[in-house]
Amino acid sequence: MSLIVQKFGGTSVGNTDKIKAVAERVLKYKQQGHQMVVVLSAMSGVTDQLTGYAKAVQKVPALREMDMLLSTGEQVTISLFTMALKEVGYDAISLLGDQVSITTDEMHTRARIKKIDTELIRKHLDEGKIVTVAGFQGVTVDGDITTLGRGGSDTTAVALAAALKADACEIFTDVNGVYTTDPNICKAARKIDRISYDEMLELASLGAKVLDIRSVGFAKRYKVPLHVRSTFTETEGTWVVEEEKIMESMLVSGVTYNKKEARITIKNVPDQPGIAAKIFLPISDAGIVVDMIIQNTTTGDMTDMTFTVIKSDYDRAMVLLEKLVKEIGAECVTGSEDIAKISIVGVGMRNHSGIASTMFHILSKEGINILMISTSEIKVSCIVEEKYTELAVRALHEAFALDKANLPIEEKEPVPSNEE
Repeated sequence: MSLIVQKFGGTSVGNTDKIKAVAERVLKYKQQGHQMVVVLSAMSGVTDQLTGYAKAVQKVPALREMDMLLSTGEQVTISLFTMALKEVGYDAISLLGDQVSITTDEMHTRARIKKIDTELIRKHLDEGKIVTVAGFQGVTVDGDITTLGRGGSDTTAVALAAALKADACEIFTDVNGVYTTDPNICKAARKIDRISYDEMLELASLGAKVLDIRSVGFAKRYKVPLHVRSTFTETEGTWVVEEEKIMESMLVSGVTYNKKEARITIKNVPDQPGIAAKIFLPISDAGIVVDMIIQNTTTGDMTDMTFTVIKSDYDRAMVLLEKLVKEIGAECVTGSEDIAKISIVGVGMRNHSGIASTMFHILSKEGINILMISTSEIKVSCIVEEKYTELAVRALHEAFALDKANLPIEEKEPVPSNEE
């Protein structure tokens, strides 16, 4: 008998008919003898609706009260789902994050899980019940309700799977799995059968919307096999697992993009020790996440500092930096929200040269100017003008032959490269 954790997103439980359909799907596993823990999101649109209510009564909603408000969405879903199971004669129970004792830090609206007490869940599983847990929420040591931020239900599911030492964690969504790129902008996109934790971490951090990055981090740390699949078909999805030898033979596994970043440049910054700390410590203290950073020497002892932030933090960052510029003796701060980050990812990059130059060559051939570049062991990212996003994605997907399933590097069509 296996212990399986399954998570269903908002589109999967968007109305009562869909909730009943999910209940039927879960029952098939239960009837096969599996112990089942089910994590549910709020119905699609509910979180946005609740956020709208909050902003209608308070211009900048209090974060603690937002958590109190937003956590109600999952409470509705898990109770209705449990009723659906009971209606067809199966014993089940719904539990909130505080009942399960999913303990988090105190960072309201984007809390991080610190520990999970599995005693209550195991008690109900041993009694033969299907246990349904509210995703997206937890509780501080002082008893305050917290939420985990967008994608938090994925994190809840994987964290529970890790704590329970589950045999697998299945993430059900409205797509068939992880694709080589966004099929909405590239018809040649192909579903990936198996992908490594590291590749999925990069894809998630670079804009792929299938899995929350924190959930992949949990899965990698505790070696939880993740299965991403569609709620609406029986088709096998994508398994996110430990790296396998075949994965290293693939040059690039996927192309992704992110339009949710903005670029900021501080011009003529004094080029002296400690200046970077003076710039980035206040930004960090404000809870603003910085991604790519480039420092260019201009003239004499002055330099330009360029970096990217999440677009939703852009206005706050600009206000903070406009004050800071005067303090550090810089000339001015400028920025742009009309950018996109295009990235290629693949563990095959570790052992093969020429991949970055190939990417640059393809973008150049399409007349796309590169504004910033960032690399890691298994990815290359370029900041370009937002208007070129779809063109860049399609060109790179074609150039790296990602439409060809499971072909190792030497069997793919040759890709032009300037690098010897």
